[in-house]
Amino acid sequence: MNAPLVGHAHHHCHILIKAGGADSAFRVRGEHAPLTDDLAVLVNAWEHHSYEHTKPNERTLILALYIEPAWLAEIQRSLALSGHPRFFPQTTVPLKSATRKNVEEFVLELWWADEVSPSRLEHLLFELIIEVIEKCTGWRDMSSLLKSRPPASMDPRIRQAIALMKQDVMREFDIDALAQKTGLSRAHFFTLFQRNTQVTPQVYANVLRFEMAVKRLTQGREAVGDIAHDLGFSEPSHFARFFRAHLGITPSDYRRAVNLFEPPPGSEELL
Repeated sequence: MNAPLVGHAHHHCHILIKAGGADSAFRVRGEHAPLTDDLAVLVNAWEHHSYEHTKPNERTLILALYIEPAWLAEIQRSLALSGHPRFFPQTTVPLKSATRKNVEEFVLELWWADEVSPSRLEHLLFELIIEVIEKCTGWRDMSSLLKSRPPASMDPRIRQAIALMKQDVMREFDIDALAQKTGLSRAHFFTLFQRNTQVTPQVYANVLRFEMAVKRLTQGREAVGDIAHDLGFSEPSHFARFFRAHLGITPSDYRRAVNLFEPPPGSEELL
């Protein structure tokens, strides 16, 4: 990374670890969260955050671990609440020397191994995640998270707005039209949406658009220009700028990285 990222959010929590280069930082919950050799940054689901590249002439290699709650729960049931908005009680966590060694091993596997076994990557990934989050006392106390679990019910007008947004991810976001369809003024809709989701309507819309882009880049072989057009971008360069502002790399670079570790057809039988 050699440039800041826009403020954004994700539907799952994630861990950010410095894998190399200069120290940098994120802003999480409005706080400065340093990313160093000794500190990892923790971001909860739907928590607004942004990347602050403090040394413009230097690069930072970041290992970003986006944790899917269902995957983590399959391996260890006590971690089923990783999608809870308060799963991580703090924004940073110290890294032990053993964890740093595991980070280096994981990065080496990703970048230098000629053939990467998905099962080995999954094992290394799980071990790394556990080593990091076990330093956070909150994740072990499931009772406190259950007590603070947000209510399942959401304001029906915001639920309707989200359903409409998901139905038409590819259309340019129009907050005025969405507010009108839910019977709210623009100001009331904005306030109610943020109160129910913890993020603004525009950030939520960007998350849906970005995740659709990631899905199509990962699962298909469509041209990047076609994906850009389908997602409502007038020019591929606008899509590339949007994608880079959220992830730090271009759509083409992301697809190349994903394809690098995709097992060849029939390899599942050999694992």
